[in-house]
Amino acid sequence: MAGTDTEKKPVLQMVQADGTDEGCVTFVLHEEDHTLGNSLRYVLMKNPDVEFCGYSITHPSESKINFRIQTRGGLPATEPLRKGLNDLTDICKHVLHTFEASQNTN
Repeated sequence: MAGTDTEKKPVLQMVQADGTDEGCVTFVLHEEDHTLGNSLRYVLMKNPDVEFCGYSITHPSESKINFRIQTRGGLPATEPLRKGLNDLTDICKHVLHTFEASQNTN
């Protein structure tokens, strides 16, 4: 069928500008919004190896985030991103367990 897009987009794309090192990268997260963007930005900014972290959503009708990370000391930006995602997962698990424990006591 014409116009049918059966090819799936990757969930995460890495975009590195020409002439920049691995410590300054934009990641494109597809099918995400402010829920993940703001939470991940908060967690990443707590990391002392991260010099800058920010995100933007190009248009309200698009469900993708442009997530920019700049690190200190030449550290590849993929490392704090991976750590930030793992830390955010741990935070969510803690909140879920705390909530479930409070529901079981009632």
